[in-house]
Amino acid sequence: MDKETMIAELVKMVGRDNVLSSAMYFKLYEYDASLNRSQPDCIVLTESTEQVAQVVKFAHANRIPLIARGTGTNLSGGSVAVQGGISLVLTKMNKILDLDIENQRVVVQPGIITLDLKNELAKHGYLYQPDPASEKVTTIGGNFGENAGGPHCLKYGVTSNHVLGAEVVLDNGEVIRVGGKALDNPGFDLLGILGASEGTLGIVTEATLRIVPKAEAIKTMLCIFDSIEDGGNTVTAIIGEGMIPATLEMMDNLTIKAVEEAYHVGFPLDAAAILIVELDGLKDGMDRLTERILAICRQHKVREIRVAKDQAERDKIWAGRKGAFGAVGRLRPNYLVNDGTVPRTRLPETLAKVVEIGKKYRLPIANVFHAGDGNLHPLILFDERDKDELARVHAAATEIMEVCAAMGGTISGEHGIGLEKMHGMAMVFSEKDMAAMRQVKAAFDPLNLLNPGKVLPESEKAA
Repeated sequence: MDKETMIAELVKMVGRDNVLSSAMYFKLYEYDASLNRSQPDCIVLTESTEQVAQVVKFAHANRIPLIARGTGTNLSGGSVAVQGGISLVLTKMNKILDLDIENQRVVVQPGIITLDLKNELAKHGYLYQPDPASEKVTTIGGNFGENAGGPHCLKYGVTSNHVLGAEVVLDNGEVIRVGGKALDNPGFDLLGILGASEGTLGIVTEATLRIVPKAEAIKTMLCIFDSIEDGGNTVTAIIGEGMIPATLEMMDNLTIKAVEEAYHVGFPLDAAAILIVELDGLKDGMDRLTERILAICRQHKVREIRVAKDQAERDKIWAGRKGAFGAVGRLRPNYLVNDGTVPRTRLPETLAKVVEIGKKYRLPIANVFHAGDGNLHPLILFDERDKDELARVHAAATEIMEVCAAMGGTISGEHGIGLEKMHGMAMVFSEKDMAAMRQVKAAFDPLNLLNPGKVLPESEKAA
């Protein structure tokens, strides 16, 4: 089907205003937050499940690739249209459909912004726990597709731990429901398969989420260290004592400097590392737990500890952490974010190797990480106009993935595989493992139209 005919048919389904096909829009929708670029043949905005199903049926009937997309914050190329086709944008589907406080559930459309949902829940004294650093702009649908985490995933888990049900449009336009408000739904765990599938198996049009009451008490501490090793050993010791704080977040010196220059939150410029420790729970016992944490920090050579006295001081600390990626973006024109995860006891050793890789390829690397999970985010800084430097960036990123895999870890903790990490899948999965995954993909999407060219590399046989 030629492009003009395709556009005319889509206009009939969703209206002229919801079909974008100018050169300007192609440019706007050719990228996400990764380094990848590729233009779709058409951009379609939908406003209902019915419209999504119509568009998917049309794409299926005419063998047109289709990529579901939210706000484009994906960090691994997952929302880039590498085979052209239709970029299906779900941001207009951004409503809360059912706020069920009594059952501690909320039903939302996929285009709702994570922080907007949290702000609405806060009015009722409730909280949706997953908190990706990009929560000001990222959508629940994207979080589900990538199984996003965030600082509080140490204690509360990632998105899949909080999605209990979903309405999903399959490859042929059929609409199904999996899971729901109740726990322990019978049958195969289709929700578990669809979560983190990066839009390759179906398109979520509604999600049923678990919500919880806000904690009675919160303690937020900024712990300052003269070495990353001391900070990493502190994290291991805290977990080893049987305590699970809400968060254990670390930054290295390069990140600290970038954050302080951008936001002036009071981070010490000469620190080798800072560790943000946050406790939440009941008021009773909170002070005792805080003292135990402080004692462990002192045993591991903490230089200074600042305990937030009020919400304003807590917000200032978190503004620095959640603004870290943006702050680092001021240092060079581009950065590539790695997202490896290792056993937390091997975090100091892994970080040392990341530093070596930066020196080897002559590239500055800033480190921000969910230390409690062993989830690293090395940000490799560069200028994409320098083709030699760009080649070194990709080589360094591959080597960091290899290090994480060799440490007994994996190549992505929460940013997904998408395009950028496909070549790393063989580092953690055998060809038989990936063959099983390809069978799952074929069962859900036999024509390979849903977000094609992502997650799974071609089989050795096909290559």
